[in-house]
Amino acid sequence: MSDFKDPEKDPKEMRHGYTTGACAAAVTKGAVTMLITGQFVYQSEIWLPAGFFHQFDLIESEFTADMAQCATIKDAGDDPDATHKAKIVATVTWTQGSGIELDGGIGVGRVTKPGLPVPVGEAAINPIPRKMILKEVEQVLSEYGVDKGVRVVIAVPDGEEIAKKTLNARLGIIGGISILGTRGIVVPFSTSAYKASVVQAIQVAKAAEYKHVVLTTGGSSEKYAMKLNPELKEESFIQMGDFVGFSLKHAKRLGMNKISLVGMMGKFSKVAQGVMMVHSKSAAVDFGFLAGVAKEAGASHELQTSILEANTGSHVSDIVIEAGIREFFDKLCEYACRHSLEHIGGGLAIETVLVTMKGDVLGRAEING
Repeated sequence: MSDFKDPEKDPKEMRHGYTTGACAAAVTKGAVTMLITGQFVYQSEIWLPAGFFHQFDLIESEFTADMAQCATIKDAGDDPDATHKAKIVATVTWTQGSGIELDGGIGVGRVTKPGLPVPVGEAAINPIPRKMILKEVEQVLSEYGVDKGVRVVIAVPDGEEIAKKTLNARLGIIGGISILGTRGIVVPFSTSAYKASVVQAIQVAKAAEYKHVVLTTGGSSEKYAMKLNPELKEESFIQMGDFVGFSLKHAKRLGMNKISLVGMMGKFSKVAQGVMMVHSKSAAVDFGFLAGVAKEAGASHELQTSILEANTGSHVSDIVIEAGIREFFDKLCEYACRHSLEHIGGGLAIETVLVTMKGDVLGRAEING
């Protein structure tokens, strides 16, 4: 999550931004135009897949008879991501052959693992941004009646550093960021990008022929999950965020035969209730349900009352630990497994592991459905 985000704002009133792919297409158009005309270009207007034109400001423009280069600063709008304010640069040169060559330069990652939409060995410029870039080059060449070969190199000077804030290394994208975007715009508080990254991570695990993935709600739970499963490779661990049901369905669809869920009481008490989207605003903790689980585990009437009067799921955890009723957590994990299997229609094994904020295991269960 970014420090810039303001959850109090209405997303409908927020300003959208532009993807790295849109920025790359815009600077490419500007550079090709300068290469052909021998004149500086200060703005570049392109058509976005979202359905409208947008004009990008160009900076650091330069050209010779054989080369042109310009840049723009990515604006992610009111929901900035790791690439907000990144400089996106296009360098365009003539080639001896025909056609358009496209590659990534400094700060653009290179794909080293299968399972991604870009072949191994190529620059991490995703299919739609690639199509947008090539389209802009073709249109400018056609407009000026030029029939020459062109080489385009997209660079992000700070890309290698920015990539450390992303999951690129886990996905096998080394040396920089990816040039992304399907619509050309960044919609404030959109979940689509995060969901896409979850699916992509599962696809990488599938391509590596792994059949067991571990889904966690965040960085801390993932760190603990890795300690609990030292035999598994890094690609098997996927941060699903709040999207439990979504991630389970795609893991099944992509052929996993075992899914482990590792998380903490606050979110996983909701999964045990059957809630598959565990954001704090999407569903409240059902203390009546938790009191019922405690009753099944042998809790006294007084303890059940304390649970009903608790403030949070974590507070319930503290109450139960103090009472020494550890079976409560195993039963909670059983409920989480059963609801997860029910949500995806069975067909594989699901394990749930409940951990504390310090990584200690509170409860564990596995059901093969």
